[in-house]
Amino acid sequence: MVLCVNFALKFKVMSSMIEISDCGVLFDLDGVLIDSESLYTGFWNEMECIYPTGIPDFAAAIKGTTLPSILSHYADEDVRRDIVERVHRFEHEIVYPVFPGVMEFLAELRAYGIPCAIVTSSDDVKMASLRRQHPDFVKHFEAVIDASMVTRSKPDPQGYLLGAEAISRKPENCFVFEDSIQGMAAGRAAGAAVIGLATTLPREMINDKARIIIDGFTGFEVSDMLAVSRL
Repeated sequence: MVLCVNFALKFKVMSSMIEISDCGVLFDLDGVLIDSESLYTGFWNEMECIYPTGIPDFAAAIKGTTLPSILSHYADEDVRRDIVERVHRFEHEIVYPVFPGVMEFLAELRAYGIPCAIVTSSDDVKMASLRRQHPDFVKHFEAVIDASMVTRSKPDPQGYLLGAEAISRKPENCFVFEDSIQGMAAGRAAGAAVIGLATTLPREMINDKARIIIDGFTGFEVSDMLAVSRL
C-alpha cells in the first residue's frame, strides 16, 4: 500500500517537476492552522472604536502584519502601550481552535519526510499562549518564525525566506499556505508556490493572489499540494 502511494506521489511530482525530497511547506498561523481570525477582527474593530486611526476597515487592512507594524499607526506612546497590554491580555485569554483536517495533513507531511515551519506575524507572547493550550501542536514543525525574529512585516518576504532557510529548503521549492493578501504577497515575493485559504477573505478577493484557493484542509492531501503548478 505504501509503495502504491509513493508511486502515485512520484508520478505527480514528476509531472510538476518537483522533487519530493527537495520541497518544504511554510504555514501562516491565524486563519490557516488555527481558527482565530474572526476573534482578531473583533478585537481590532474594538481598538478602532477606542483609538480611531481613520483607516477604512482597519481590521482587514492590518491582517497578516506584525504588532510593531500595527502600532506604527498610533502616534501616542501611551496609546501604543495600552494596546500592547490589551493584545497580550486578549491573546492570553482566548481559545485557539485548530482547523479541521490540519492535524491529518501535518501527519501526512511527516510521513513523507516533508519538513514544515510556521511563519507568523504573531509575537513570542502569543506563541507561548498557543504552546500552553496545544503543547503537542508545535512539535509537528521543524521551525517557528515569529514576529520577534523579523524586522520587516508581511508583505515583505523576509519571514518566508527565513522559514525556508530554517527547514533547509530553497524558497522556490516551498509551498506557502496563507489566508491574507499581505501574506500571499510575501509568499509570492519569496518565490514560493502560494496556496490560498478562503477562511478569512472571500474567494473573489484572493483568486488572483495564489496558485489555487482551497476552503480548508479537510480532504486535502499531500498529492493535491504537489499537483499545484510551479510554472
